Amino acid sequence: MTEDGPTAGLDPARLPRHIAIIMDGNGRWARKRFLPRIAGHRAGVKAVDRVVTYCRKIGVEALTLYSFSSENWKRPADEVGALMNILKEYLERELERMLREDIRFNAIGTLDTLPAFAREAVLGAMERTRDNKGMVFTLALSYGSRDEMVRAARNMARAVKEGRLEPESINEDTFSTYLDTAGLPDPDLLIRTSGELRLSNFLLWQTAYTELFFTDKLWPDIGDDDVAEAIAAFGKRERRFGKTTEQVTGGKGQVP
Repeated sequence: MTEDGPTAGLDPARLPRHIAIIMDGNGRWARKRFLPRIAGHRAGVKAVDRVVTYCRKIGVEALTLYSFSSENWKRPADEVGALMNILKEYLERELERMLREDIRFNAIGTLDTLPAFAREAVLGAMERTRDNKGMVFTLALSYGSRDEMVRAARNMARAVKEGRLEPESINEDTFSTYLDTAGLPDPDLLIRTSGELRLSNFLLWQTAYTELFFTDKLWPDIGDDDVAEAIAAFGKRERRFGKTTEQVTGGKGQVP
């Protein structure tokens, strides 16, 4: 990959700070090739490598990948077990790279529901990289946005009961600090692969003003060009956040 490749034409001034991705299509990728589903998941890990490398190279501040939802526990036990093993293998393999490239690893979700060996790998990678100052790379694991908001509300109620929080002081900013994503900017761009057109209980609070980009490509087929296409489309969007076009552009019309 060279500077005249997928990075060409991207305006640094219009680069999303935080990209979130719903990685969908591993199973369909495998089925099209008459392979077991686990082969699709392993191919998906290679796509993770490509996207992490690309986002780090172009200067994205935060990348969050929807890796395993709270609903995914309903899948066959052998598939879930294989996914947990892949997670452990990935973190052990990529830890030195994250340290070398100044990537801080983060995880959101109900991590205590992960098998002990997977949870130890996740927490260990978070601890080892906690002082890194480069891109924050987050995996959503055993994650569901509704559950996240319920947990946040419960913790806020507990803080009020204990006298650590005044009800009158609760606002959107306060609520955000009780979410798993506290400290991260809200996603600017959300990409979903495989042609599905839904959020699937992912970052529902945080994506209130996120720009959405959908692609028919299955996750294992995603590469630099696809992420660059999504970022280029994002750069052409007019983000008004409730304001008028004239307010956003200073009376100069649409975003070029």
